[in-house]
Order: sequence, then C-alpha cells, then structure tokens
Amino acid sequence: MPRTLDIQMISFPIAGTFTISRGAKTEAEVIGCTLTEDGARGHGECVPYRRYGETMESVFAQIEAARPLIEAGISRRDLLSTMPPGAARNAVDCALWDLEAKRTGESVAARLGLVELKPLTTAYTISLGEPEVMAAQAREHAGRALLKVKVGTGDDESRIRAVRAAAPDAAIILDANEGWPEAVLERHLHIAAQAGVALVEQPLPAGRDGMLAEIRRPLLVCADESVHHTGDLASLADRYDAINIKLDKTGGLTEALVMKAEAERLGFSIMIGCMVGTSLAMAPAVLLAQNADFVDLDGPLLLARDREPGLRYAASLVFPPESALWG
Repeated sequence: MPRTLDIQMISFPIAGTFTISRGAKTEAEVIGCTLTEDGARGHGECVPYRRYGETMESVFAQIEAARPLIEAGISRRDLLSTMPPGAARNAVDCALWDLEAKRTGESVAARLGLVELKPLTTAYTISLGEPEVMAAQAREHAGRALLKVKVGTGDDESRIRAVRAAAPDAAIILDANEGWPEAVLERHLHIAAQAGVALVEQPLPAGRDGMLAEIRRPLLVCADESVHHTGDLASLADRYDAINIKLDKTGGLTEALVMKAEAERLGFSIMIGCMVGTSLAMAPAVLLAQNADFVDLDGPLLLARDREPGLRYAASLVFPPESALWG
C-alpha cells in the first residue's frame, strides 16, 4: 500500500498560564503528523514557535508542500536535505521513525542501541511572575528533584532568592529566555551561583551574546535560542558551557542525534529540552536524553489534558514511552 500523510492542528489547554520573559499563553497549539503504510501507522508532533518565525499555518503549509515527497516514500536521511531545521521537519521525521518501528517490529530504542532504557529525572517549570507568586509555586513543588525557573527581567535577584528559600533542597535551572540586559548579567550570574543554581539558560539575546565570552562565568551557562542544529555548535564554544537540544529546533530526532554526538565531542554539557507539547512530542526526546546531563521534558505536566496513552510520570521521573504511544 502507498504511504499516506495526515496532518492535524490540535490545541491542548494549559493548566493555568505558562509565562516566560516574552509573554504568556494558556494553550499549547501543536501539529501532528500521521504516516500510514502497509497497515502500520507512525506518529509525530511539533510545536510551532513564533520566536523562530513559525506559526501553525506556516508549519502546516510547509508539511503540506512536502506531501508529494513524503507520500512517495522519502527517507529520514533525504528529509534532512529536503526540509530545513524546524518544527515541520520534526513532526515528519519523528513520524518516520515511528512508522519504521511499527512496520519492522524493531523499536527505535533497539535501532539506537539503547539496550536498557531508564526513567529520567526531569525538571518541572516554574513560570515567571512576581517573587511571592513564584515562591508559592516553588514551595508547592519543593519535593521535586529539579526545578526550572523562568526569569528574564532586569531585576531577578528577588525571584532567585525567593525560589531558593521556598525550595532549599531542589536543584535549580534558571531560564532567562534572552531577557537579561548586559548591565545585570554578571550580577545575576553571581547571585545565581550564590544560590546554588546548577545552570543558567540563554541569559542574553541570540546574536548579541558575545559578552559571555568576555566575563568569568561562575556556573554553567547554556545556549538555547542561540543554538538550533549541528552547524551552530563550533561558534558557541567560547560563550557557552552547555547546549539545550530541542527536537523542534533541530528538525527531528535524526539531526538531534548527530548534534548531540558533536556537542559531546566539543565538550559541551547536554540538556534535552522541549516546547510545551504533549507526550507524543516528548517521547522521542526521552530516548535522546538517556545519558544527558540535564533533562527538561515536563511539557505534559503543564497541560490540563494530555494525549492518551501518554508518558508515565511519577514524582520527578519520566519513564520511557510504550510502543502504543511512540517508537
């Protein structure tokens, strides 16, 4: 039977509001791809991101434009040269991985040589807000092993100190989402180090982060918006200690695997992150994250409802996907 492609635009409500330095949202808008061939179905999901010039409509159109090649049987390798990195390619690439697994009966984990998958400690995100509100969120989740705290204003000292006081035993990642002015960079990094923060993500805007190479960094600084695919890595070695690999940036698991190997070769610490999506979007990333230094795959925990079946979460752990979900 010939391969067929189905594209879906779906919205999942967020539990409350998800707020970062660039704004807030109350729903996760995702695009799903389903590939059917020889009675088997493969699924993938992406989250279009306006920060990178993507909309639901543009990503849908990008996948639709590639329909003839996809339905003609394009391989994952050829997809890399046919579609650019980004959300659209991610949905198709992950659907191809899942389709291959369903058609052959060999799991994606087995294809990757992952003999024994393990549950991973994932971060849980605390949204940006007033210090007392963030402290209340942190206190509610103080028993989690790892918190990812959204910051990104010109005066985050009170937020950092309030969250640390509310969750004294949790490891903490700060994510500034490009929001710190250069004038406060060194002070905020110093305060974060004092508070025992493990890592700070993307403190300065992408393309305007050269100052990071000129100062002493008292803790790990991680590139997010500044890094998308393997070709970005070499130019970041003087500014960053870690990189955040997200499938919606790399354009799928195929490129992400190459990027991760090269980043490790260059000496970067590895973080595997996500957009706010469902368990279907997280599932391939759980495999990618099996030996990562930091894992941030809490997207489904931020939703009011998830796909069924979904990933299993227990306390701070996310468990590998069952084949009924993906892979």
